[in-house]
Amino acid sequence: MNLELTILSNLVYNERYARKVLPFLKAEYFTDKSHKIIFLEIHEYISQYDSLPSLNALSIECQERVDLTDEQFQTILEILNVLSDDTSDYDWIVDTTEKWCQERAIYLSLMESVKIADGQDSKRDKGAIPTILSEALGVSFDQSVGHDYLDNASERFDFYQRKEDKIPFDLEFFNKITKGGLPNKTLNVALAGTGVGKSLFMCHVASSCLLQGKNVLYITLEMAEEKIAERIDSNLLNIPIQKLSDLPKTMFQKKIVALGKKTQGKLIIKEYPTASAHVGHFKSLINDLALKRSIKPDIIFIDYLNICASSRYKGSIVNSYTYVKAIAEELRGLAVETNVPIVSATQTTRSGFGSSDVDLTDTSESFGLPATADLMFALISTEELEEMNQIMVKQLKNRYNDPTMNKRFCVGIDRAKMRLYDVEESAQTDIVDSGQVELDIAAKFTAKKNFQELKYD
Repeated sequence: MNLELTILSNLVYNERYARKVLPFLKAEYFTDKSHKIIFLEIHEYISQYDSLPSLNALSIECQERVDLTDEQFQTILEILNVLSDDTSDYDWIVDTTEKWCQERAIYLSLMESVKIADGQDSKRDKGAIPTILSEALGVSFDQSVGHDYLDNASERFDFYQRKEDKIPFDLEFFNKITKGGLPNKTLNVALAGTGVGKSLFMCHVASSCLLQGKNVLYITLEMAEEKIAERIDSNLLNIPIQKLSDLPKTMFQKKIVALGKKTQGKLIIKEYPTASAHVGHFKSLINDLALKRSIKPDIIFIDYLNICASSRYKGSIVNSYTYVKAIAEELRGLAVETNVPIVSATQTTRSGFGSSDVDLTDTSESFGLPATADLMFALISTEELEEMNQIMVKQLKNRYNDPTMNKRFCVGIDRAKMRLYDVEESAQTDIVDSGQVELDIAAKFTAKKNFQELKYD
């Protein structure tokens, strides 16, 4: 008896086995058409009646199928008659079935990938291939049956006491709303209009992470590598961006050397053409950094989400909602796979551009994005705020903390030096936290530190 017949026999006669493996089996894994039909009937019967089918029940169900010829039905009857009630050793048959599923999944994914590579799939491009192969390689029978609330209380308590590994901000209120910083395996998104400060925010946080000794990967799809590096130079060297070119080369090099002595971290900036790169490219880059430079990123910045490509879809094939949601899901999957936080940004809609009160409905192109992100906040700028060198932050979604606490707050912004900084906490009381729209944005905010006293110097 071959393996497929052995699997079918155990699905009919071994209830423990059937309940274990049925969620992981797929009809396409079976190479014989008759085996596929029998499996589908077994699956349908168990799903409907929550019990194993008899051979008689299976034969009747197959007889009622209108898609079978008499000859095909006779073949199925012959197969049913050879199914044995001599069930296999449980551990052996489960392990063997798992390996068979893995092999079949890999084979089918390779065939599917070849079809895509040959242009025979109009809905997906070659960028989908890494995801297809990755899913096939991930086929596994999950041995866990879940968390027992009462019996596992001790483990749960230990988890509560464990300090979560986070990357802190150098901005007080961002640490407050995240309970100390960004955890690993998360997607964090800033929402803002053009020119408000999305890239400035990410460059500032990237600079802060570098000073903490973290390895930072900054992926840019909008600006050139040199432009991102220029902004970070301005931030870290405490020099207005317009005056960097006036700095003598020896002085510039001296400052970079001094900066290198302050941190053990590395900052890698990688540019991709707009809308051309997806998670597959980012994974390849991360692998290359590990192999060629022995660098593993502690945090990844992607500037910015909307102009990434999806590894699953061609942009012209699907609507913008599906496309952007797919990109967000893929980026969060990358965060989980690499065990790091990812920071990105997205554009507001036209209605949200220049608004003094941005909401989730102002998310450009896709409401599926905030559904995927762990933290999402709006960066809001008005003429009044610009006059005070301020930018307002409004929480839109927060899985780390209560988003109604410190729902809105302000941070100082120095656009010349590409920096953000804290303002006096007492001034934050003038910001409405309850979600009301009435904002006294004309209140005066005082910088906590003079720029000359900032830690970057």
